[in-house]
Amino acid sequence: MKKLSIEDPETKSADLIAANVEQLKALLPEAFTEGKVDFDVLKQLLGGSVEERDEKYGLNWHGKRLARQLALTPSTGTLRPSPDASVDWETTQNLLIEGDNLEVLKLLQKSYAAKVKFIYIDPPYNTGQDFIYPDNFQDNIKNYLELTGQVDSNGNRLSSNTEASGRFHTDWLNMMYPRLKLARNLLMPNGVIFITIDDVELSNLRKVCDEVFGEENFIAQIEWQKRYTRSNNTDGFTSVIDHILMFGKSDEAKPQLIDREEKADARYENPDGDPRGAWKAIPFSNPLSPEERPNLAYTIVHPTTGERITPTRKAWRSSEEVFNRYVRENRVWWGKDGSSRVPSIKRFLSEVRQGMTPINLWSHEFAGHTDQANAEIKAVFGDKVYDTPKPLLLIQRMLELSTSPHDSQIVLDFFAGSGTTGHAVFSQNLKDSGNRRFILVQMPESISPELPARKAGFTNITDITKERVRRAGKHIREENQIFAGDLGFRVFKLASSNILAWAPDRENLPGTLEASVEHLKTDRSEQDILFELLLKLGLDLSVPIEQKTIAGKTVSSLGGGALIVCLAPQVASTDLESLAMGIITWCKALAPAGDTAVVFRDSAFADDVAKTNLTAILQQHGLDNVRSL
Repeated sequence: MKKLSIEDPETKSADLIAANVEQLKALLPEAFTEGKVDFDVLKQLLGGSVEERDEKYGLNWHGKRLARQLALTPSTGTLRPSPDASVDWETTQNLLIEGDNLEVLKLLQKSYAAKVKFIYIDPPYNTGQDFIYPDNFQDNIKNYLELTGQVDSNGNRLSSNTEASGRFHTDWLNMMYPRLKLARNLLMPNGVIFITIDDVELSNLRKVCDEVFGEENFIAQIEWQKRYTRSNNTDGFTSVIDHILMFGKSDEAKPQLIDREEKADARYENPDGDPRGAWKAIPFSNPLSPEERPNLAYTIVHPTTGERITPTRKAWRSSEEVFNRYVRENRVWWGKDGSSRVPSIKRFLSEVRQGMTPINLWSHEFAGHTDQANAEIKAVFGDKVYDTPKPLLLIQRMLELSTSPHDSQIVLDFFAGSGTTGHAVFSQNLKDSGNRRFILVQMPESISPELPARKAGFTNITDITKERVRRAGKHIREENQIFAGDLGFRVFKLASSNILAWAPDRENLPGTLEASVEHLKTDRSEQDILFELLLKLGLDLSVPIEQKTIAGKTVSSLGGGALIVCLAPQVASTDLESLAMGIITWCKALAPAGDTAVVFRDSAFADDVAKTNLTAILQQHGLDNVRSL
């Protein structure tokens, strides 16, 4: 039975560096010498693909190397479940996570790698005071706990990103870069990310996304008309648009067609009562001249007048063979009275694409506007408790372009703000009977006492996020009682690991060893530990959990038997066999798809002999992956 400690790689978030090394080793094993990369050999193997010039094309800034390292450094944190703050905890597939999104993204790497279909983020626009960042990046969990007042500060300074700092763009890039790197790992091969931004950081964001996602995976830069009126109080231009960058994970990511507009369909009529339905006349002429396309300059006989018509200025659209087929199919139209000298071809509505290609200019009528977003906030809370919400329609348009209603696709927003994305997922699922699920992440940043949100009873932004999604789900349920969709969410909060770190007192090693026999934190619940195991073993945080009493001990099954956990504080030697056989019987009944991991509390056993005996019984029946905490 292997004992897991906080130093064990399995108790941390995914080690992305180790994963990269393993992939490189599998691809190019000859580039490794004694387990290390031989860069000279690697350069030889890559040949002309290696860029060795001092001056290279790309975006560089002070701190970029550290920002890249931050993305690769595993987290030792965890996510603690908060059922009391949740809605429909037992059944919901939606997640709302309270915490620093950098650490949360790290913690999601094992469970959600390549599983997210759609990411939308509305990051700080870097207007000077719209985000704060820690000056000390050595321990991000510690920074987070200090920032949110969960531990006393020991002097680490937290600052607003003002233009006077001298590193205005640099600080913003250092904040965004590692988060985008981690977000990319979570996307499915055909997944997409949408990012709203204004003029200040647009060019920098585009360059960073080109690097992170690959410029070949750029899909569109959409201009969204966020306002429909100008302001004469501004100096210079009134800004009425925001930009939306859309990138794919790979070339598998393609935007879907949008619903056809009524005015587009209104162009199709049926003046001759054709049984094939409404159609639109397409002129049979070609932009090119007969001299340029002599093969398309044949003579057509007018069916009414008998006139022989040979094009002189524009050639015909198709070959004579194709035209004759159109005649046989009754597709040629010579006008209502048959007097037109240039024929047209019928294009039937039933034959056109059942959707329209999207365009990169989104009007306020198509995708909503900021006044609408503010009205939606007031409709939920009765007051404007959040300054910069996005309209529901904007995010629903993105969902229509990029997700399918019926595949239980995951939608991620790690700058969740007021919770518009969660609300939009509920609304879109209601609209098309979909079963999309969301993961929202928001920092519980304090709200100033003088702001309306604080006066309304909200102490931090995450309180607003949770309450909006809660009220939105309740409203939809009340207004649409036959709707059976998921309108709940599980709340989790970022915290330090449930496993105590090894911190020996070198002056009293015997005392340290005795105190470390139980290395799970005493203020944490069994549920806390169960969900940390889910994260660290790579299981979905919304998997069902079943519990059973076996040999007088509470045993939990997570994910249909993928993980069996018994955290009883004591397991007597006389109970070992009955406990083991009960677990074996239950596991066989569950019939999990893959291997089962079985985890016990390490301090529950009287000695190593008891642990060995229990492990042996389980392994004799095929349960080889036995661990202790």
